[in-house]
Amino acid sequence: MKSLKIRLNLNQKQTTLCRKHAGVARHAYNWGVAECQKAFNNKEKIPSAIDLHKRLVAEVKTANPWYYQVSKCAGQQALRNLQSAYQAFHRIQKPSGYKKRKAIRRNGQTKTVLEGLPQFKKKGQRDGFYLEGSIKADGQRLKLPHLGWVRTCEAIPNGTAIKNVSISRTADHWFVSFKVPHTPAKTEKTTGCVGVDLGIKTLATLSNGDVFQSVKPYKKHKRKLKLAQRRVSKKYRKNTKKQSNNYRKAQAKVARIHARIANIRADNLHKLTTHLAKNHSRIVIEDLNVRGMSQNHKLASAILDGGFFEFRRQLTYKAGWYGAEVVVADRFFASSKTCSGCGSKKQTLKLSQRAYSCESCGLQIDRDLNAAINLSNYPGLDGPTASYAGVACGAANNRTDKSERTAVKQEANGSLSHEVQTCISLA
Repeated sequence: MKSLKIRLNLNQKQTTLCRKHAGVARHAYNWGVAECQKAFNNKEKIPSAIDLHKRLVAEVKTANPWYYQVSKCAGQQALRNLQSAYQAFHRIQKPSGYKKRKAIRRNGQTKTVLEGLPQFKKKGQRDGFYLEGSIKADGQRLKLPHLGWVRTCEAIPNGTAIKNVSISRTADHWFVSFKVPHTPAKTEKTTGCVGVDLGIKTLATLSNGDVFQSVKPYKKHKRKLKLAQRRVSKKYRKNTKKQSNNYRKAQAKVARIHARIANIRADNLHKLTTHLAKNHSRIVIEDLNVRGMSQNHKLASAILDGGFFEFRRQLTYKAGWYGAEVVVADRFFASSKTCSGCGSKKQTLKLSQRAYSCESCGLQIDRDLNAAINLSNYPGLDGPTASYAGVACGAANNRTDKSERTAVKQEANGSLSHEVQTCISLA
């Protein structure tokens, strides 16, 4: 199975109905959060989604008749999502005895909360709801409960049986998501094993010399976003909850810019990961500590603009589709400090040194290409003596040999100047 996400072309009545459904889902979720927080603070058992739904029908729906203007699935699924959120919260906190905390900023104030603890939802942020029942697809139309026939921007495959859908809002557009049957087709590979070194100035450098450029969508739209956010700030009315229509229009413009940045980044990553999964039978990547790398505030914006975690996530499931294997090198594997020619290892290598010069064999090579070659020659890939060979989802993250385990700083990529590199434009 795979998921499809298609933009909807809604009329005014359908848009209003979507907003009502999203409002009911948000209200039910926030009510459930309040009830669960009371139980958690009193050290009582957290109520399940079924228990909350029974109380919702008995207590909340009778007091709020507008609940009956929308589908019952919106509130039900919101409570199921809340139950899943608390289950994830307990998985995070139980090993530490409920001590992990993080700082969040809300309404201009910063407070410390338990990491993973479900928080109240805010209107206009991540609006969405769930529908199930009689759903039909006909070309570029989709029949949904309560909404009727809605037009889509793409044709839905004929004969698709849709049991349920999730509808979400991004900026001022509504999207529908649903699952369809998917039979992966393994492709013929042109290369056996390839190492991939991720960076900033160039998104990825392959061990065969290919270079994939980074589109840097946030950097390119940073000034436009700054001006749009400034207009929002000037239109904001203090000491009142009701804002003007011009304020909401300015907010919508900021949301559209953010959506465009995210779409450009996702498009570039999809093209890169599809190319790798289709053409290489084995792909070796680094286990990057993105959270730790983001602590460097001089490089955090550029690092997050590359979408390293999303690259790994997409590559993982696409490798399964096209019959490729993803190997994640150990986080402490010194791919940049090791010479790809003779195997000698440097003790220190500054970030400003963009070319690798080996003192033992005299090899002169770009440091990113050198790292990619070392990844492609990762030790023990084909034998039982591998120090680490895990799947990209994070399983088997333990090294058997920790005798030479030394901390290696994660590094930013630089410009590539080696003659064998070929620039491949995917944008």
